Amino acid sequence: MLQVTFAEVARVLEGLGSSVPAAEAHGCLVGALCTSPHYPMERWLEEIIPDAEQRNDEDSQQALRLLYADTLNALRGEDMEFEALLPDDDIPLTARASGLSQWCQGFLYGFGTGGKPVKQEELPGNVNEILNDLTHIGRASVELEGDGNESEEEAYAEVVEYVRVGVQLIHDELIPAAAHRIETGEDTGIELDDDDTNADPGPLH
Repeated sequence: MLQVTFAEVARVLEGLGSSVPAAEAHGCLVGALCTSPHYPMERWLEEIIPDAEQRNDEDSQQALRLLYADTLNALRGEDMEFEALLPDDDIPLTARASGLSQWCQGFLYGFGTGGKPVKQEELPGNVNEILNDLTHIGRASVELEGDGNESEEEAYAEVVEYVRVGVQLIHDELIPAAAHRIETGEDTGIELDDDDTNADPGPLH
């Protein structure tokens, strides 16, 4: 379970001069952790906080350090406790769905930049399938009237759960192999073709 809320992370990022939305920032972290066994927090902060002095402000970083530690522990643990950092349930559904899209965009960015290259064809088929789904979710635009009805709420919850389980599966498929390659001196990471839908989407912001 995450010890910090979405609202807390959003406030910290804004205070540190970041233009990266909170959901996207967390997605970036998780994507990188799925490809690199030793992805450092400092590198993540460089991606989401442009100013070096603000990036090194220990007091302001406390929430981000908690988020990093909780996310790493959840992904690496055995209890399937991973969860995406998304807007709270009392936020209108349209905003929550937008946050989910931003989270997936951040994940694909982190996934494409977090590790050293490995050929696209070396990715397991189930990983490619989930990545394609995350790409579609990241590109989705949501138009709802009001706060969303019960069926829309259920559909959103199902997509959030799919993302949660799918990302955990990606992590569990890739990290053991990546760690083995590091131990044996082989190169590791993910290399995506430029024309593939999962390719590195470019700078985060």
